[in-house]
Amino acid sequence: MSKPTSFEQHHIIGGGIAGLATAVYLIRDAGVDGNNIHIYEQLGVAGGSLDGSGDAESGYMIRGGRMFEEHFACTFDLLDTIPSVNDPSISVTEDIMAFNRMVPGSSNCRLVRNGLPAEDRYDLTLTAHDIVDINRLILQPESRLAGQSIEDWFKPSFFESNFWLMWSTMFSFQPWHALTEMRRYLRRFIHLFPGFTRIAGILRTRYNQYDSLIVPIVTWLRHRGVRVATGARVTDVTIEGARQDRRVTALVLADESRVQISEDDCVYLTLGSMTDATTQGSNDRAPDLQDNEGAAWTLWRKLAAKNEGFGRPEAFCGKVSKTEWHSFTVTLDGPDFFEFMEDFTNNRTGTGGLVTFAGSGWTLSIVLFHQPHFQGQKHGTYTFWGYGLRSDRPGDFVKKPMREATGNEIIAELSGHLKLSKAQAAWFDDARVLPCRMPYITSQFMPRQPGDRPDVRPSGARNFAVIGQFCEQPRDCVFTVEYSVRSARSAVAGLTGRVDPPPPVAPTDLDPMVLIRAARVLMGV
Repeated sequence: MSKPTSFEQHHIIGGGIAGLATAVYLIRDAGVDGNNIHIYEQLGVAGGSLDGSGDAESGYMIRGGRMFEEHFACTFDLLDTIPSVNDPSISVTEDIMAFNRMVPGSSNCRLVRNGLPAEDRYDLTLTAHDIVDINRLILQPESRLAGQSIEDWFKPSFFESNFWLMWSTMFSFQPWHALTEMRRYLRRFIHLFPGFTRIAGILRTRYNQYDSLIVPIVTWLRHRGVRVATGARVTDVTIEGARQDRRVTALVLADESRVQISEDDCVYLTLGSMTDATTQGSNDRAPDLQDNEGAAWTLWRKLAAKNEGFGRPEAFCGKVSKTEWHSFTVTLDGPDFFEFMEDFTNNRTGTGGLVTFAGSGWTLSIVLFHQPHFQGQKHGTYTFWGYGLRSDRPGDFVKKPMREATGNEIIAELSGHLKLSKAQAAWFDDARVLPCRMPYITSQFMPRQPGDRPDVRPSGARNFAVIGQFCEQPRDCVFTVEYSVRSARSAVAGLTGRVDPPPPVAPTDLDPMVLIRAARVLMGV
C-alpha cells in the first residue's frame, strides 16, 4: 500500500455521516493528517440526516432516525474508534450496546386498531399466495427486477396484511417503490423475522442520533485538525479528461470562489440527499409545501448532465409526490401522556418502538423515546416523535391531508386514534409540536434501472469517488447508516489503496437455520 504524502489534500463534499466516516477512515486507517482533510457542508451544522436540535422552550426537533442491528459491521467498526459522548473511556459502539442491554426493545403494542392494541398484532395475516410471492421474490435474481415496483409483484391482498403495514411503516416503503430494494431488505434482514412483530433485534442509540453519533465523531475529527466548513455549498465540480481517465481539477463554491484540486488530491462527492429542501411548521402553521430542489440534487443533476457514469438523479428526485412524508416532534412539560402510553402499550418508555395506527388515513405512527432524548434536555420535559407515511390522504379526525396540517391538528388526529378524553387531550395544551416536511425522504427507494446510481468509483475516476445513499453497493440496503458508512470505506480504500475494502454484507440469507425460522414466521407456525 502507498503511503500518504505530506501535501495531498482530501476534500469531502457533504458533512453527513458518509462524509464524516470518510474523514475518520482517512485518519485512522489511511494515515492522513487531519489538517489535510476539508469537509464542505451546505447546512449550518454537520450531520446531514442524523439530526437533533431545539430546546425546551421552542420545542425539540428531529426529522427522523435510522435503526441499527448487530450485523452493521462497517458502522460498529467505525464507532468503536470514537469515544462516547457521556463516557470517553468507552466507545460509541460500546455505549450503544450497553444502552440496549439496559433498555431492551420488544414491542407489546406494534399495532393499534379502533383505539385499542390490535388483537391480531402478532399475526402477519398473510395469505398462502402472499407467502409464495415473498419467497419467490427472495429467490428471484435482482437483474430480472429492474424498473419494477412492489405493487407490480404482489396481489392487492398483500397490501391489506399486517405484514405490509408493519413492514412499510418500519422501513418507509410504499407500494410504488422499487421491488429490487424490497428484495434486498428481505434478504438483508431475514434474520430479524422471528422478532418482526415486536421490533425485536433492532438497536437504538442512547440519545437522538445527532447527540449520540454526530457530536462525538465531529469532536474526534476537530481534535485531529479536520476542517469542517459549515454553510459551505459546493455548486459545481470541474472534471477533466476522457471517461477512461479523468480527474477533478476544481470545486466551485456558492460565493463563486474556487478550490483548485491538484494531481495528488482526492475528492469525495455526496450526491443527493433524502432530507434536502426540508421545511418546518409549528403548532399553528403547516410546513411550507414549495418544492424547491435542494443544493445536493442540483449538484448531482449538473454533474450527471456533463459527465458519463454519474447516474440519473431524475429517477429519484423527479416525483416528490412519491417520495415525501411528514414527521413531527412533540415536547411536553409533564409525564402524563408517557404514563398513559406505558399503561396502554404495556411497554416501559423507550422499549416499545414504533406504534402504528391501523386504518389511519395518514398511516400514522409514533415512537416514545427513552428520556432524556437530547443531551442537556430540560429536566421534566418529555419528547416523542411520529410520522405519517401517507401525508397526501385526509385524516380520520382532521379532514385534510397531513401535509396541510398544523402541529395542533396532528395532535388532534393522534388524540382521536387513541380515543383520548377531553381531560386527557389537555395534556397537549402547552405542548410544542413541530411538523416537518421532507420532500425527498424516500427518494432512494424509487424504482431504478442499472446505471441510475453511479458506482462508488465511476469509470476512469482517478482522484474522486461517490459516497452516501445514492451510489451503487451490491447487496446492501439504502436508508441505513451502514450503507453510507460502507460507501465511505469503499471510497477511501479505492482512492488511497491504504485501507482494506469493507467486509461483505453478512450472508444471513444463506444460513439454513435463519431460513427455517423465517419460513416458520411467515407461515404463522
